[in-house]
Amino acid sequence: MKNTINLFLVSLLSGVITLGAYKLFIEEPISSNTFLSTVPGLSIKNVGLSPETVDFTQAAETALHQVVHVKNVSYRTVSNPIMEFMYGYQGGQQQQQIGTGSGVIISEDGYIVTNNHVINEAQDIEITLNNRKTYKAKLIGTDSKMDIALLKVDADEKLPYAVFADSDQVKVGEWVLAVGNPYNLNSTVTAGIVSAKARNLDSGGIQSFLQTDAVVNPGNSGGALVNTNGELVGINTMISSNTGSYVGYSFAVPSNITRKIIEDIMEFGNVQRGILGIEGYELNGNAARELKLSESQGFYVNKISKNSGAEKAGIQTGDVITKLDNQTITSFAELSGYVNTKRPNDEIKVKVNRDGKSLIIPVKLTKKELINYEFYGIELEDLTTSDKKQFGIKSGVKIKDITNEKLIPYSEELKGSIILSIDGVKAADVESISRNLGSRTEKQGVRVELLLKNGQVMRIII
Repeated sequence: MKNTINLFLVSLLSGVITLGAYKLFIEEPISSNTFLSTVPGLSIKNVGLSPETVDFTQAAETALHQVVHVKNVSYRTVSNPIMEFMYGYQGGQQQQQIGTGSGVIISEDGYIVTNNHVINEAQDIEITLNNRKTYKAKLIGTDSKMDIALLKVDADEKLPYAVFADSDQVKVGEWVLAVGNPYNLNSTVTAGIVSAKARNLDSGGIQSFLQTDAVVNPGNSGGALVNTNGELVGINTMISSNTGSYVGYSFAVPSNITRKIIEDIMEFGNVQRGILGIEGYELNGNAARELKLSESQGFYVNKISKNSGAEKAGIQTGDVITKLDNQTITSFAELSGYVNTKRPNDEIKVKVNRDGKSLIIPVKLTKKELINYEFYGIELEDLTTSDKKQFGIKSGVKIKDITNEKLIPYSEELKGSIILSIDGVKAADVESISRNLGSRTEKQGVRVELLLKNGQVMRIII
């Protein structure tokens, strides 16, 4: 009996020693960030929350030297009406105004991209590099619609420059860094994730932002949004805020659109815009039911522009666009964002659903200036630079022709006049009118504000 007990104790002690040795020397320790499951059949999985999982240091170090501080200096004359009245004093005092923002170096010889609103109306532009060197910058060109501007400095050294990433390949949830100069605090880096792609803010310009929760504040405009490799995926442009400061989300112009704009400015001196020449609206469940469509996502075509690539290629009213090349289209933002990376005469393979059948139609993009838009029997065209100068206006659309029977008696008076707004919404250009009126029918009346050729402003209801 005694021998049996001794044998049992020896066995027990051996087991304890063996288990302890295994735990101590062989089994890998469980991370504090590992979630364990006690459910049979489920494996243990590390969810990757450890700060060591993503290393931002190399991307930050790279981007900091590629991002610059931009100072915008302008001057205005401030008059004193009391002095003018009492003493006949003419003239005024010059007052300096300073604005600041950020920019990104995109070539070693000193080309810099920033936001148009950062340098708008600047008389002097000064660039400060991360090494504190300062240079006067020259404005090469702008695209106010996309809020992008191209600057050039003549530096005495080769400059570190950003490498463009393919923003179409950016994924929601991917880590990004925002680099810039908020509140004049140079070389600031914040981290976040891509919260959404092709975000439509209906800002009257670009309709395809990258949305991120990386902290961005005033002064970050024009700065870099980079991935964890330090590659440029966007130009930080705006925040969504009621206070003027960051409250959760910021927005960037995708790098593919930015790159196309600056290449156009360098090569042609202005932006070359190609368009499909369609009007319509993005689908949802309700719209699909009303139209009795099997598709619930895509862009529904309800009108084709005259002389457009879409018309020539055979796109039809009622088609639902689901893909452009390899880019899936579920919204207007995705459609316009992809087309904005192309030029006139570029060919796009348009996948459409027509009466339940899937078709792929090659469409050659048309130059934006060659397309006229017609609504309610009024044919419209964009203003030229000379038009804006002649009428002393910055936006509007010109009436090219009248086919509306009610308006034909007044056609001579109306042709050449400028539409300033429709239903209280400023008429920025033909594209914005097309977008705003895309789902309207001509049975619905609209209020139009006109600037006639004689300079008189008139309001009519059509």
